[in-house]
Amino acid sequence: MKRIIAGLGIAATLAFGAPGAARAQTAIGVSYQPSLYWALPFHYATVKGWWKDVGLTPNFSTFPAGAPQIAASAAKSWDVGGTGSVPAVLGAVRFNILTIGLTNDESKANAIMVRGDKFDAIKADPKLLKGQKLLLTTNSTVDYSARKCLAKFGLAQNDMQFVNLGQAQIITAITSNNGDVAGVWAPNTYTLEDRANAKYLCSGADAGAVVPGALIVRGDFAKERPDDVAKFLAVFLRGWSWAKANPAEARTLALDFYKQGGLEVTARAMDQEFDLRPTFGLDEQLKLMARGAGASTVDGWFAEIGKFITDVGTIPANPDAKSYLTDDFLKRVAADPKLKAFATEFDKK
Repeated sequence: MKRIIAGLGIAATLAFGAPGAARAQTAIGVSYQPSLYWALPFHYATVKGWWKDVGLTPNFSTFPAGAPQIAASAAKSWDVGGTGSVPAVLGAVRFNILTIGLTNDESKANAIMVRGDKFDAIKADPKLLKGQKLLLTTNSTVDYSARKCLAKFGLAQNDMQFVNLGQAQIITAITSNNGDVAGVWAPNTYTLEDRANAKYLCSGADAGAVVPGALIVRGDFAKERPDDVAKFLAVFLRGWSWAKANPAEARTLALDFYKQGGLEVTARAMDQEFDLRPTFGLDEQLKLMARGAGASTVDGWFAEIGKFITDVGTIPANPDAKSYLTDDFLKRVAADPKLKAFATEFDKK
């Protein structure tokens, strides 16, 4: 796959006017999965009016998981968005999707969970998982994490029967006693804790798997409208910058956002979301994606994920991370003083 970003300039052309000044608004299609922590910056930006501040009007489209989200890019139903790292790699191979940044680190938020009445025995001897059904969403970050966990327990991937279900279906199955072991991502993890007394058996972090979330863009859109992609990134980065400086309000808005997506979680669960899922500012992202001394840290994370997707037969070969991971748009944000100030305004507050 050829990288399509070469030759694009670094300077962004965002023109911030005086507060309240009229400016042209440009539509941009933003895709995400509802009631997920990493999508909160999109909600914050809408509530606070930040999209308008950079001259963008978002048209949101939501998907229950990453695989259908990525597939929808073929019809150009969205331009930019956030997704899991597994569908991001799948999208790179099949649909020329570029990963341009990180949404969060969700290594601790993707986990195998076991019903409370079965947990103690399996925790004491994970080999009891052999022959059991594992309910999870395939081609997802939790699929990747679960397989890493099985390897940690000394189990082969075919030692369990993988049952492909949507996350909502998994919750229904476990809470109705139609399953004992599930692979879920937060906040579904907290829902199973509350409704089925389920407990964490193993997360991606426990198994040594780094599970980053991906900020993505369609390759053709990146080439045609690079300035708007940089503005999108600046809005997202501002969201986490603001949330860290305003934790109480950020949590209140987060609870509202989850409820709008059809999921009500407790304040305790929301605290877990913020505690377990690190996010990255502009400087941190640039450092993680820098290739000055060879492959970047993020290159290594995604190479492992690409290997997983290849090993399970979803794609024919593991793509070179350099073909779809680019920090060009983060650099555009950093190179424009006004755009950088907008993205990082709350970093030191």
